[in-house]
Amino acid sequence: MDLKDLDIYRLARDLSRNVWLIYDQLNWQDKKIMGDQWQRSVDSIGANIAEAKGRFHYKDKIRFHYLARGSLIESIHWTELMYERKKISQYDKDRFIQILKDLQYFLNSHIKSTRKQL
Repeated sequence: MDLKDLDIYRLARDLSRNVWLIYDQLNWQDKKIMGDQWQRSVDSIGANIAEAKGRFHYKDKIRFHYLARGSLIESIHWTELMYERKKISQYDKDRFIQILKDLQYFLNSHIKSTRKQL
């Protein structure tokens, strides 16, 4: 199966695209203070899922899924801060948090199914 065929990867990439649209509209100061970290944490989710896909050993796959999950939790933190600081709307915050929760469910499922292969 190709990486682009994985629902979890496509969902992570869609989130990255949507966050970028907001990031791109921020002023320089907001980008430097919080936007850069928000975008990097969101991008890191998909990057670690991709890295896991490329690993052969199950323990390596799990390790990169854990890294993706850590980036996901960080992304929730930055999404909530962006909302609190009035940089994103309630609608965007709720939409992004829901996507992140869906991704967390998929990541936990991937970790669980990979552990069964050990």
